[in-house]
Amino acid sequence: MKHCWKLFLLINIGCAAVAASQTNRMYSPLVHTLQTIVNDDWMQPAVIELGSDDFVTLSFDYFSHEYHRLCCHLIHCDADGKPSELSESEYMEGFNDRPIEYYLNSLNTTFLYTHYAVDFPNDDVMLKVSGNYRVQVFDDEEDVNPMSQQPAYKGHPIVAEAGFKVVEPMVNVSAVVSSNTDIDTHVTYQQVSFSINHADYPIERPDRELKVMVCQNNRPDMTVTDIQPTYIRPGLLEYVHNRNLIFPGNNEFRRFEVINMHYGSQHVDKIDFYDPYYHAVLFEDSERRAYSFDADHNGRYLVRYNLAEDNDTEADYFFAHFTLAVPHPREGGEMYVTGYFSDYNYLPDYRMTYNPATKAYEGTVLLKMGAYDYQYVFVKNGENSQPVSKLSTPFDGSFYETENEYTLYVWHRPFGSRYDRLIAVETIGFSQE
Repeated sequence: MKHCWKLFLLINIGCAAVAASQTNRMYSPLVHTLQTIVNDDWMQPAVIELGSDDFVTLSFDYFSHEYHRLCCHLIHCDADGKPSELSESEYMEGFNDRPIEYYLNSLNTTFLYTHYAVDFPNDDVMLKVSGNYRVQVFDDEEDVNPMSQQPAYKGHPIVAEAGFKVVEPMVNVSAVVSSNTDIDTHVTYQQVSFSINHADYPIERPDRELKVMVCQNNRPDMTVTDIQPTYIRPGLLEYVHNRNLIFPGNNEFRRFEVINMHYGSQHVDKIDFYDPYYHAVLFEDSERRAYSFDADHNGRYLVRYNLAEDNDTEADYFFAHFTLAVPHPREGGEMYVTGYFSDYNYLPDYRMTYNPATKAYEGTVLLKMGAYDYQYVFVKNGENSQPVSKLSTPFDGSFYETENEYTLYVWHRPFGSRYDRLIAVETIGFSQE
């Protein structure tokens, strides 16, 4: 049994591919638990306001107790995530490519790791414009392997990449989420409608100057872009009865907690120790044919060890074992377990395999102690990371009652400008109340 778990670890951490559409990406198998958290509030989207006291913390664990000189390269991007035309001096003040100065070794953990963290903005980097930002973390003391597909910066391997956004509020957004979708399947979908009030901010050609993005639960695969207004009035843009803004309600996320290795918590059947690592076996999940209310966190997770003084360095890692009981395997694609912990990457690390002996999909994921939301997603062949409705949750169902969270981003590039300004961000949830 011990040798099997060690073999699984070697196979599992050897996977480093990522989907191109993701914001956060872990390129090195030694990087885990990559997060971007604003103002120490894990429930906020990764957005800070330009010129405010807001800050975003980029953090991750590197599976080694040896020091690695890991540096950050900050890039300004367009609304679509591609590098903008701005030079460094136009989007930031200070020094780029600085090493991460905050790092601490883990304490009394079975997996030895070093926790790295850096805030933006900081003493070395001040942000000058709004928009999309991408941080590339590279190992300054290593040379990239020419045979590897791992991306590089100035000949050094990029071990991780994370994104955040900076907003300069210029317009007012008013939004509502409704179960009235004007289609036959209204009991399973939700309609997003909103208006942009720009009476004090000139937008000459909304159809050409604006880019609007609506995202369900901050999922890249549940995001709609290139949305045109339904009505254009002086100082007001209205987006109503837009079929592109109809989202599947899905169901509430499933949840579990591992906050202590000596006893199970929410939805945990048992915790075993197979030298040298811990394994948490979750209770078997089954198909949900009806809406199931739960006070979930819309896919997020919180690192937590209930006896720790510092969760970042004292929380251990464990293998979480997921089981989804299904009489027969679903054909034409693959089943994955997903959530913020995977950044909604549909990779082998999160893929589940069907076991005909147990009549269930089974999967194992390496995670850090804490509270987790998760969901089972079936990805049809050839549709990895496709837009809304291409990915499905066939064993969770879809219901209009689901309390999803929607975030709206409004980008503006007036004629002659060289970058996309983020002029509004609004988050709204669907509630049954």
